[in-house]
Amino acid sequence: MSYALELKDVRKNFGKTEIIRGVSLSVQTGERVAVIGPNGAGKSTLFNLISGRFGPTSGDILLNGQRIQNKTPYEINRMGLSRSFQITNIFPKLSVFENLRCAVLWSLGYKYTFFKFLSGLKDANERTDQLLQMIRLDKKRDVLAVNLTYAEQRALEIGVTIAGGADVILLDEPTAGMSKSETSRFIQLIKEVTVGKTLLTVEHDMGVVFGLADKIAVVVYGEVIAFDTPEAVRANAQVQEAYLGSSVADSQAGGH
Repeated sequence: MSYALELKDVRKNFGKTEIIRGVSLSVQTGERVAVIGPNGAGKSTLFNLISGRFGPTSGDILLNGQRIQNKTPYEINRMGLSRSFQITNIFPKLSVFENLRCAVLWSLGYKYTFFKFLSGLKDANERTDQLLQMIRLDKKRDVLAVNLTYAEQRALEIGVTIAGGADVILLDEPTAGMSKSETSRFIQLIKEVTVGKTLLTVEHDMGVVFGLADKIAVVVYGEVIAFDTPEAVRANAQVQEAYLGSSVADSQAGGH
């Protein structure tokens, strides 16, 4: 069995306070996993540990079998992991096309070749146009990112996140602040752009979680109390008591 991401007894202390308390998690290649839990459970800290923003106090984190817990975020990114953030993180004064092309350049090996004219980089421009179509912003190609709607900005950030060709994608609350119709479209977009990739997402919207995830990891007080299919998690009494509560009972009864 091939694992894209493995956490082995990962712990994180801030001073004397233990935030992550021995998390072990194995995500198979190509799996879509949603991380859920109450506020303050440690979900964002877990993402920061995986992506290299924080180093764990102890434990191992492996990306495609290679330890990454002592590497910097950019080193981890070059090894094939990319993440988005809760707060939209794009260049507001660049066009949609320019935002995506910035993300594409490094993956194609151009690195710091500032002396080249970007308009002449045919492969980079073609890849950027492909991404524009994937995230359905081809009609907004030359619009400044600051002038996009909120949902469009989030779609652009998804495009930037996948532009480098990473095979493991971390999305931090990708649908936060969206309407129901925007959320529905966005779930479909995420499914399409992550085909063949491994996806780990933090999400509060249970509709998104149950509509997107192959498996759900439930984090409570820095520990994973369940990691299973949506159906099994929905039926887990410990999860219902700790987090899902009446919303699960409502959904089982056909409510929303």
